[in-house]
Amino acid sequence: MSANPAPRSAPPRTATQDSLLLKDIFQSIDAQSCPKTYNFHMHTHCSDGRLSPEELMTQALEIGLKGLAITDHHTLKAYDRARQWMEDWQWRNPSHWGRKAKKVLPRLWTGVEITSLLAGTEVHILGYAFDSKHPIILPYLQHTAPRGEEKQAARVIAAIQAAGGLAVLAHPVRYRTAEDILIHAAADLNIDGVETYYAYDNPPVWRPSPGKTQRVMALASQRQLLSSCGTDTHGMVLTRRI
Repeated sequence: MSANPAPRSAPPRTATQDSLLLKDIFQSIDAQSCPKTYNFHMHTHCSDGRLSPEELMTQALEIGLKGLAITDHHTLKAYDRARQWMEDWQWRNPSHWGRKAKKVLPRLWTGVEITSLLAGTEVHILGYAFDSKHPIILPYLQHTAPRGEEKQAARVIAAIQAAGGLAVLAHPVRYRTAEDILIHAAADLNIDGVETYYAYDNPPVWRPSPGKTQRVMALASQRQLLSSCGTDTHGMVLTRRI
């Protein structure tokens, strides 16, 4: 029996305008896109990170990010606070906003990191650009990891996609099962992409890990998967993991 059975009645997939835009970005990013242009894997103290959402957004603006997603575990609390921070910033800085803006706020997508079971291995699946109010995604936004059938990767991927989002396998070379097995298993479940550009060794200056990145890139190309990038920040600096 498969370790990740497909849902008996998989919900229909939808797409939001946000997810269509993000798909285009995933198709264009490369090894230089993170951490100064895009960053799609970051944590705050709303889960297991150290930054507040407001501190994270302040750094994102200072860095000049064009787009980002906060991917706390099983919660959108930081996303809600970050969105409020952006509204407040526009109100406080009217001369910096508009057609002649001196600073441009980054595009913020919904994001979450969900603990899942894939090919008998506990992995993390990132969800992006989904409708945060869609009832199918709400069980995964309750601050705790899913259990039972809800934890199966097939269910997680289907829920993200039914809510209009994109599903991405996080850091595929960090698990006890080889990345080729996991990526093929995820692709068989119609996952959208993999986190191709990732600094597994946490270097002082962020850069995708040599070797590992090339292996993931090859598998993503073979299975026609999108590639994402992110620092997986847990510390106080957005350009590093710790």
